[in-house]
Formats: sequence, C-alpha cells, structure tokens
Amino acid sequence: MVEPQANLLKTLLRQRHLQAYSAFCREYDKVALKTESVLKGRWPSKAQFYRWLSGELISLPHADHCRILEAMLPPHGVEALFAPYNAPPKVEQEPERRTDVIDFPIPSPVTFPIDRRYADTKQIFVSRSDFMHELPPGKLFDGVREICITGLSNNLICQQYSDRALVDALEDGVEIRALFLDPEGEHIKARELEEGHPPGVLSTLTSLNIQALRRLKSKVSGESVGELGIRTYDEPIRFNIIIIDQVTAVVQPYLPNARGVESPTMLIEKDDDWPKRTGLFETFSQVFESMWERGKEIS
Repeated sequence: MVEPQANLLKTLLRQRHLQAYSAFCREYDKVALKTESVLKGRWPSKAQFYRWLSGELISLPHADHCRILEAMLPPHGVEALFAPYNAPPKVEQEPERRTDVIDFPIPSPVTFPIDRRYADTKQIFVSRSDFMHELPPGKLFDGVREICITGLSNNLICQQYSDRALVDALEDGVEIRALFLDPEGEHIKARELEEGHPPGVLSTLTSLNIQALRRLKSKVSGESVGELGIRTYDEPIRFNIIIIDQVTAVVQPYLPNARGVESPTMLIEKDDDWPKRTGLFETFSQVFESMWERGKEIS
C-alpha cells in the first residue's frame, strides 16, 4: 500500500517543533488570542489533528480552523498547507554552541537506521533550572488536557503553577494524576539523609504539597468534568516524570547527594513516524503507569 505523501502543514509544524498535539494547541491559543479570541480553546481533537497531518483529508477543515492555521503559518494559504509537499534538500549548518542545553538535531526519518532508538529525545538540559528557563510551568501546562506527574514533592505543579490555573484546568476537563513519595514512609527519610537535610524537611514539604492539592478539590465546582487523583508511593526514588497529553515527557534522574533542581532534564516527545519503534517516551510512560498502579490513593 502506498503511504500518503506528507503535506506542507506537517513539514512546517515539524520545523517549528509544533508537531506534538500539546505544543500545537498552545500555539493555536496564542494565535487565536491575537486574531479571534473567541476561538481560544477550540483547537481540533487529537485524532482530528493527526488526520490533518496524515495527508488523507478529503476536504479542508472548518473555516475557523483554516483562519487560525493561515495566521499561524503565514504566508501560506490553507489549500497550500494541505497540499502534498516534497521538502527541498536541507543544507546543514554548524549550530551555535550553547552551554545550558544540548540539542539533538533530528534528520528526516528516512535517514534513520531502521533499528535506531531514542530519537524521541528532543533536548537535554543541564539542570531543572535551565529547563524551567526554557519551559516555565505556564508554557508547559497551559492548554493541555492531561498531566501525569511523579517524583518527590512535585514542586513544579504544586509550588510553581498557580492554584487558580489548576482549578481552571479542572473546570475545563483536564485530568491530573499526581504521585508523591510517601511523607510518612521510609524512603523519604533516606532521601533526607542523602541530601543532607535535617529530619522532616522533605516530609513536611511533601505533606504541604499534598494538602494543597487536596484543598483544590474543594474549590472545584460540582459541575467540573476534570479529575484530580492523588497517590503516594514508598519506594527508592529514581525519577521525576511528567507526562503531558500522552505525547510529551519531561524526565529527571535523582542524583546522589544532590537536590532535584540540580539534575539533568530530558524533554521527550512521542514520535508517531515510528509507531513500532520503542523509544524513551514509551519507557517512561510505562514507568509512571506501573508506579501509579502500585500507589496508595489519597482521598
């Protein structure tokens, strides 16, 4: 069977690193606010978005979507965006060297060896601080539909993303699953010793963050269609993992004798161009789901 030919829309979104559904929706909202604010939040469904990129559409999308796409990707008209497109050969240039982030330039999929793995790793940051400078919580979480997070105290969502934004997200139907290291368990005590904290420092912070999320539940209206699940686990702490919309992952290891903010941070995006390839996204998505299933639910 002949594979559908790539269209210009897919090519341009890949060039702008907007091929992931969550990234596209954030950009859609930014453009809508500048052009037609009433269209904010009316981006296509995930299935519809990937049909746009497949090259198999029979007719053009709704006129509202067409206006946003043309404003997002000028000067191209919507007919050109959905037309088959053969990209010209790329001339590689030496990238400017940076010290705060390591970029892996991803070539066209046809140049990948068939057994290549880990091509879904887009960037590696030296520390969480460098990562947050590039992708602060608002840019990371605004406009998404699902957030799965596990680590120690989960400060990124509990301390650095506003309560109002979380309540609004739940009111809009966002599903959030937060998994904390058990503040009453043995492994958080071991981590306190490893990081050189007095007893109770990490336990208290984690308890406060859990209580903060529990308090949010009381602020959400009874008509909310979103969900907030909170669980704890008592196991050796290995990774901080954030999964967004099942297409983007942010992953940090926990280093010996170092706080989480000092650890290298990987930005990973699920690559649908290689559906049978096992990449790091699938690995860490499975790690989260396994830990979540073992976790103890907090009401």
